[in-house]
Amino acid sequence: MKKYLFIILVLFFFACKKEIAPRPYGYFRVDLPTHEYIMFDSVVAYSFDISKHAFINKKQVQNIDIYYPSIAGTIYCTYETFFPEDFRKVSEESRTLAYKHVVRAEAITERVFINDTEKVYGILYDFKGNTASPVQFFLTDSVSQYFRGSLYFNARPNSDSIAPMMTFVREDIIRMIESFKWK
Repeated sequence: MKKYLFIILVLFFFACKKEIAPRPYGYFRVDLPTHEYIMFDSVVAYSFDISKHAFINKKQVQNIDIYYPSIAGTIYCTYETFFPEDFRKVSEESRTLAYKHVVRAEAITERVFINDTEKVYGILYDFKGNTASPVQFFLTDSVSQYFRGSLYFNARPNSDSIAPMMTFVREDIIRMIESFKWK
């Protein structure tokens, strides 16, 4: 009897031991739709292709927000006109706004867009690291019109967690820039 009791006690202490292993830190999987576009016409000064998965909120004639409800992202856009002699000032303001992120950004890359046929010229800024806005851009006709956009997510800046959504919206921004037309 003592022999069996000893065996049961030994099994009780050693058989029920759990191995504890830390779980890896991860993020929720996000299933993103395929890219589909429609033409957006501002009626005032420009037109471009916009994702079918986004909605436009017009705040004023000059300001629109392109909202992606499924990923809580918004591209805040501003349209302005300027005098030809103010072109340098306007383009420098855009660069200054983009480079305010240098404090948090690990790197900033610039991609130049030139469409001589439509007179659309611009720069796309990509920010690496945990910045508030991972992508910004500006477009101009270099004479009198200026269009600027900044992408923001309704989440704490964490480049790892927003990477799939940022890549998705970045492709839409590039399509927007490439299809942009002044009136």
